[in-house]
Amino acid sequence: MYGSGRTLFLVIVLSGSLFALFYIGMVFWSKTSLPIMRLSNCDRDPEIPDFPKPNIGPFRNENPAPCTCQNTNPANQFVSKDDMDDMQKRRAEEFRQHQIRSGKENDVLLLVPANTPLQYPMRGFRVTPMNKTLIPGLALQTQKRAVYKVSLRVHKGVLSVMNVQEGEQVEGQNEQHLSISSSSLQQLNDLLSRLTYTSTIYHIKTEDLAYFSFENHEVIFPIEIRRLSVPVLFDPGKDVNSQVTVLVKAFLRYKELNVLINSIRVNYPKIKIIVADDSLNPEKVVGDNIEHYIMPPAQGWFAGRNLAVSQVTTKYFLWVDDDFVFLNETRIESFVNIMEAVPELDVVGGQVGGNQFVFQLQYEEGNSEEGGCITRVTRTHAPLPGFNGCFFADGVVNYFLGRTEAVRRVGFDPFLKRVAHTEFFVDGLGDLLVATCKGLSIGHQKHGSTNKYGSYRHPPRSDTQAKMTHHFFKNHLKCIKY
Repeated sequence: MYGSGRTLFLVIVLSGSLFALFYIGMVFWSKTSLPIMRLSNCDRDPEIPDFPKPNIGPFRNENPAPCTCQNTNPANQFVSKDDMDDMQKRRAEEFRQHQIRSGKENDVLLLVPANTPLQYPMRGFRVTPMNKTLIPGLALQTQKRAVYKVSLRVHKGVLSVMNVQEGEQVEGQNEQHLSISSSSLQQLNDLLSRLTYTSTIYHIKTEDLAYFSFENHEVIFPIEIRRLSVPVLFDPGKDVNSQVTVLVKAFLRYKELNVLINSIRVNYPKIKIIVADDSLNPEKVVGDNIEHYIMPPAQGWFAGRNLAVSQVTTKYFLWVDDDFVFLNETRIESFVNIMEAVPELDVVGGQVGGNQFVFQLQYEEGNSEEGGCITRVTRTHAPLPGFNGCFFADGVVNYFLGRTEAVRRVGFDPFLKRVAHTEFFVDGLGDLLVATCKGLSIGHQKHGSTNKYGSYRHPPRSDTQAKMTHHFFKNHLKCIKY
């Protein structure tokens, strides 16, 4: 009896202690900020606690910090002091317009808030200008409410719900701000599935932002307004002759040019050759399937490149200098095979006389007042998958296969008449996907430059100063270093 009584006493004490601990814990739990899941009087479903409205943007990208170029001089030092103020104003206005054309005003960061009951298209919703389009994926997912109400607003268009029936509560049809309410979640989502957007401005490439809200929740999603573009395709035909045109810029060196043409005809007797010639006293260049374009004297390398590329009717062109020479291992088909296997590529460079000149452009955007900084370094980015000896780069040697349509978009600046090559890749930075490959070889003829040619090949200091002033304005650069 004594033992049984003592056991019963211990059980009672232990039970009382556990109950006290449980009660204290519940009191403490109820006083914290963590929500308690309670049962609704309507359907006993758990309620979703209200969260504070998050700051989800849009956040405008701030003006970047000034950039720096090590061991080089600012580009504006080549600008005349008398012209500096006026040039700065013109440059600032042109840069402002460039920002608009490139869509920088829509360059915002949008964050998706956690635990939102709103479903919406985060990206990829595209409409054509001034055409009514259903907004995909809109829905509300929440617990029982007496009334459900959502609202949307836009800036560059109007909203409307298609086929609204009697009793369906929609306010703001064909306006920038629209709200929908219903006592049925199913009916609300049905109305959202019929919601349309129509842009009220005509623009071929812009963006609107839609603000979608429910109670204290709000999300923002982009609406891309784009005019559909028509594909520009080149019929590749059946062989390399219908795929590639060989382009040459000629100046004074006709002996070397004829050696080049003869070497091309050894392996490619039918391929088209286009020669852009700005020699001082032009000579005839004859041969089958050769187009010889005579330019005004000494118009320059890039003007000649533009002329030559403008006459290409094939999918690709092969750029060669007038003093190159085709070797037995110079195979245009190797270039084409790479470009066809990787259709994203725009330029593939090779080797000239064993020299595989290749570079990377390190670009800092800088701030809007001073401009950016570019430094050219001898380096590649990463291997081109599937092709040994091929690497992504920003610029390559002056022997490359170019995708005609892509290179035309960038073009060659005819202001640059004498020494210019890197500048084409500067203009194409971020627009052209470039690679370099070992084993794609062409020869370089040995010759001595004439006095006339040398005087054009090595321009005076005034040309360099004009060139740097040009980069300062055109590329919005603070400095450029080769």
